[in-house]
Formats: sequence, C-alpha cells, structure tokens
Amino acid sequence: MDGRAPERHREADGEGRVDDGATSGLPGPRGPLSAAVLGLVTAGPPGAGRLLAPPGPLSDPWGEDHQLALYLCYELHGRGLPGVHPGWEWEPELLALRRELERPFLAAVRAEVEPVPPLPEVLDQLLTEPVEGTGPSYFLLGQGERRYAREYLVHRSVYHLKEADPQLWALPRVHGPAQAVLMSIAYDEYGAGRPERAHASLFARMMVAFGLDPRYGHYLDLVPAPTLATVNLMMLFGLHRALRYAAVGQFAAIEITSSPGSARLANALERLGGGPDGVLFYREHVEADAVHEQLVRRGVIGELVDAEPGAAPDIAFGIAAADALDRRFGEHLVDCWQRGRTSLRSALPGDGGLPGTPLRTI
Repeated sequence: MDGRAPERHREADGEGRVDDGATSGLPGPRGPLSAAVLGLVTAGPPGAGRLLAPPGPLSDPWGEDHQLALYLCYELHGRGLPGVHPGWEWEPELLALRRELERPFLAAVRAEVEPVPPLPEVLDQLLTEPVEGTGPSYFLLGQGERRYAREYLVHRSVYHLKEADPQLWALPRVHGPAQAVLMSIAYDEYGAGRPERAHASLFARMMVAFGLDPRYGHYLDLVPAPTLATVNLMMLFGLHRALRYAAVGQFAAIEITSSPGSARLANALERLGGGPDGVLFYREHVEADAVHEQLVRRGVIGELVDAEPGAAPDIAFGIAAADALDRRFGEHLVDCWQRGRTSLRSALPGDGGLPGTPLRTI
C-alpha cells in the first residue's frame, strides 16, 4: 500500500451505507522487526518461510518498528492481512515473536502508570473534566483547521473502522450480570441491530464527508507509533485472559470519557464544514456514551468488583494504561499541529505543512 497514492473514495449506497469492510494492501516495513513479520507472512502458507533475521535487541517498545510489527501480528487475529494465509494466526514461530514484542510493550506501559491509585480514585479522575483542556478535541474546536481534522480522522480510523472489535474478546471471560451489561453496550456499538447505524459505518461515512478513503487499513502506512500503540493495547488486553480485567478497564476508560470529548469534536467538525455525515458519528456518541458511562461504572465494574474484589487493581491498571496511551497520542498530535507540521508520517495529499515549514516525519 502506498499511503501517498491518490485517494479513492467509496460511494454510499441508497441507504447511506458505505463499504467499510474492504482492506487495502500491506504497509511497508519500518525496521527489522516489521520487515521480519512481513517477510514471514508473505512467503506463503505456514511452513513456506522462516524469519528473515533474528528480531535482535528490542530497545524501543514505543518505536515505529516495534509497534507496527506488533500491530501486524495482532491483525492476524482480527480481519487478517491482505494476501496472507489465515494459517499464520496460530503459527508457533510467529506467536513466539509476538510474545517477545508484547513483553517489553507491557513492561513499558506498566512503568508509565505505576503505582496505579485505587480503583475509586482512578474512576474519579476519569470523571473530572478540565476547564481548559489541551488535547486534540480542544485544539480542533478552538483553533483547528480542516487539514488537521482530516489527519485526526485518519489516526482514529485505525480503531474506529473496527470499533468495539478488540473489546469483544473480553465478553466470554467475564460472567454474571457484568457480562450481560457489557453485551448490551457492545450491541449499541454495532448499531443495535441496524447495520447502517454501526459505529464503524458512521465513521466511514464521516471520512467520506471529509474527502478521505474509508477502506479499512488504507492509511496504515501514514499512521505513527503513538496511534498504533493505542490499538495494540486493546488487542494485548483482549487476547490474554490473564489481562481480562485490564481489558474491562480500558473499555471503561473509552466509554466514561467519550461523551464530552465527542461533543467538542462534533462542534469542531461542524465548524470545519463536516456537514450531516461529517458530525453524525460524534453526535451519536454524545448521547450513547452518556448512557454507557453509567452502565459501565455500575453494571460492569460495580458488578465485577462485588463478585471478585481482586479484579479491582487490574481494572484500575487498564483505565490508567488507556489514559496514559491516549495522552501520549494527544500530545503527539497537538505538538505537531502547534508547530504547523503534519502529525502523520507524511502529509495527506493536498494537506502539506505551513509555507516554509518542513513536514515532520516520525
């Protein structure tokens, strides 16, 4: 996939739906780790090839190479990789490499957030909205330009075009009332039985409204490590039963903080000419996530902790980890935008940096 190729758009059908399930090509490698993964899975079916080279020292778990390699491994458990044999999902050699990538990433996340406060304190912090925030939604609302809004949607497309998929791994791993409530929240994420209202479809429509290509994975080459890390965290927690309560915490962090941020983004995108399709996704989240916030706090976390008090520290860790990685992501975007530079690995076509300002390549 060439992220700098001319953009191709999916047309909405007569009911306003777009084809958001199509997958673009493979990204280019960003170093020896991602090159090793790509070289292995593109050699043919399992058994057709070997790792191109030993993974070597894993010195930067936050880096571009590490995060892309981990993302590629995880994608085999989701929608798969274009042209890659599905048998690679459970190939022992690749699973061993994935484990070597996961260990330093999880250790780096723990180092970022520990010591984690008790769960009630972590929840109280989530519910506190700053009067004058500094994140991307505040920036886009107050001083953002349309090109920055387009970049923001490209970043978020890595998750929102498969919204709630990573969290579904937690469903068979929690039981009782908490499972039922978690399922009811997930049901809403997928449109409550109406495919055209699924959040991934609404996000795809919003991308089209802003002149972006809504195909799944189309912009992966442009998306930097801080963005990939937020999605890798979801998959790390979701795929490991030992981290199931951290997965619940991560999901809770999204639902509890979503409504006010979505209101700012809807207003910002409306100001920047988004039109009805360009704001519907975030307008939907203002109302839906205000309800979900109550459900996840009382019906999921409350029920889990009542049944299993030992789950509280892991839930708190999941919340703290999600908040820390989202903060890293937000700081990256705002820092680039304040400098007049693209927050992507290279600029979108037609969205170059300010005159005389070099583009920032991560």
